[in-house]
Amino acid sequence: MTTGAGTPARRVLRTPRAAGLAGILFALLLAAAIVLIRLGIPEGAEAAAAPVRTDPARREAVRAALALVPLAGILFLWFAGVVRTHVGAAEDKFLATVFLGSGLVFVATMFGAAAAASAVVAAAHPSSGAVSSPATREFGRRLAHELMTGYAMRMAAVFTCSLSMMGHRLRILPRWLTVLGLLAALTLLFASSTVPWAELVFPAWALVLSAYILAVAGRAGSAAATAD
Repeated sequence: MTTGAGTPARRVLRTPRAAGLAGILFALLLAAAIVLIRLGIPEGAEAAAAPVRTDPARREAVRAALALVPLAGILFLWFAGVVRTHVGAAEDKFLATVFLGSGLVFVATMFGAAAAASAVVAAAHPSSGAVSSPATREFGRRLAHELMTGYAMRMAAVFTCSLSMMGHRLRILPRWLTVLGLLAALTLLFASSTVPWAELVFPAWALVLSAYILAVAGRAGSAAATAD
């Protein structure tokens, strides 16, 4: 299989080390943010605001997690952009469109969820001293939860599925990694809104994929150095 310029597809499709590094950093930052937000803003109407308002440690943990979200989003876009650029002309146009679109919607929805969670923290401990109503805080908590688990994770499922299928069709991902991606997509699609902590499946998959990319890039670099 060759591209229009006659270059072997595997050489063109060799994902650079930058994509693997960006993917690993994204996975670690997103996982840390999810864990900190889950611990700082637990489930339940009463638990939604009281721990954050009365426990400074939890409040600071949530704020730290929210500060990580923009960095995770930037790294995710870098990862997706580098992968798509180096797939190049050999990409499946349909899958590539779904891959890019779902990635952009995922980042936008994740940012919206982070903004809603930030509002919950601010309402639970306002700097002006005015205390918001429990109903207001519960609305913010539910909004953040639904944006993350109901929408962002479903877009992550589409992203995972499209990238796995694209990698399988172009023969740049092994079968086991394709199957793992499809299983992760199904979990995110059907369990993220009902099973606590299920959203950690996405950063876990991204971590495995990025580690594989780095391993392949390392082997390719060693082979090129030996050939030279």
